[in-house]
Amino acid sequence: MPEAMTNDAYVAELGDAIEKIWAIARRMNLDPFPVNFELVPATIMYEFGSYGLPGRFSHWSRGKAYYRMKTDYDYGLSKIYELVVNTNPSYAFPMEQNDLLQNKVVVAHVLGHTDMFKNNIYFKRTPPNMIDKVSVNADRIRSYEYAHGTHEVERFLDAVLAIEEHIDPNFRIRRLNAEEAEERRQAGNQPRASDYDDLWDIDQKAADRKRDQNDSRFRARARRFPAEPEKDLLLFLAEHAPSLEPWQRDILLIVREEMQYFVPQMQTKVLNEGWASYTHARIMRELDLTDAEYAAFAQMHAGVLAPNRMHINPYHVGYHILENIERRWDNPTEEEQQKLGRVPGQGKAKIFEVREIENDVSLLRNYLTKELVEELDLYLYRKEGDQWVIVEKNWEKVRDGIIGSMTNFGYPYLTVDDADYNRNTELLLRHHVEGGRELDVPYAEKTLEYLYQIWSRPVHLETIADEEPIRLSYDGEQHSQEELEEDE
Repeated sequence: MPEAMTNDAYVAELGDAIEKIWAIARRMNLDPFPVNFELVPATIMYEFGSYGLPGRFSHWSRGKAYYRMKTDYDYGLSKIYELVVNTNPSYAFPMEQNDLLQNKVVVAHVLGHTDMFKNNIYFKRTPPNMIDKVSVNADRIRSYEYAHGTHEVERFLDAVLAIEEHIDPNFRIRRLNAEEAEERRQAGNQPRASDYDDLWDIDQKAADRKRDQNDSRFRARARRFPAEPEKDLLLFLAEHAPSLEPWQRDILLIVREEMQYFVPQMQTKVLNEGWASYTHARIMRELDLTDAEYAAFAQMHAGVLAPNRMHINPYHVGYHILENIERRWDNPTEEEQQKLGRVPGQGKAKIFEVREIENDVSLLRNYLTKELVEELDLYLYRKEGDQWVIVEKNWEKVRDGIIGSMTNFGYPYLTVDDADYNRNTELLLRHHVEGGRELDVPYAEKTLEYLYQIWSRPVHLETIADEEPIRLSYDGEQHSQEELEEDE
């Protein structure tokens, strides 16, 4: 904060600004969660940033992330202006080192985020009390450290966090189809001569085995478990890993629960940051700022939205897509009015609809137009030798390439294909290669070591390397690699 302003005066003026910004947001028809604002120093800001949520369980990787972010801040390489937590009420942490104008922008930006949290459909299943949940989770993990030793718990956490992104964001309980339900009903209605039929009726067991062998459906079921590929690796391991203790299964479920909390934010990064940037830009226009403050705001806004040559800046792309939507729906062409029934002046209503129902993939697919791709100078590139070169500027291929990079949030798409591989309780995973993006084999092999630690039996991963199908395996002592035939 400015040296000329005392802490009490700074806090009082920021409090007045928060009330004014809230009133402007409500006049704009924003409907955010109530927000508790707390000024924090840079050290606390980067601690919260490294943990993702205040109060989460400790792990050395959090400290590593903290020192990386804090070092970047100390050397002026990057800066976190604020952190906002998706709960009801929400919690936001502007940084003490921001000047008053910067924190006014932060407050306006935060209200855009909390409006998104409350109204976007992808956030509807987010627990409103997640801070309380992670605190309880942290207490449970501390109790396991006390009971089983800090080293043992951290060693297991190393393995779980290595695969934490492999959950199913669309998880639901699979319902039995009609055929399976009827089979179970009939099996349950078969009369039994005694309570010991399952032990002594050898002839019936032989008949059942013969029936199973002659029925392709039963053969397929006997050959592979799970019957269908499972994407939620953490849940599958928690339920089926053969040798885990109860506390280890609980840790798997804790990490899965906390990862699920972040899924909506990963699904809407471009839309969420674009909406928050659009919101703060409109609110700041309504505040009574001096010329110097307007100039400082314009510089800050331009810095946040600055494009990056090497990756998508979600603030930049999201903000310009929303502005483009508003402009097009405010001023539809004659053809759009005649064929699509658009009425002039519907821009605001349209962007509020987009804010409510879209995620990043649908936003880009539906609204990243040829004109925007050219205006924002978007392109696809790859590394050739020691140089990064642009390989595609066709707008449709660029759009589809960006969307493809968001498949499974950019993480490898893995499924559990067989948990009794080789009839030996070995675990077989399959990598579904999207867009030609192959795995880093040494990295994958290290991950298999962590997976073996959890499964306690040999583990295998089928993938593509150098455009050839291979199977990577780890048996607890050594790695192996096998080329696959086409039919495999």
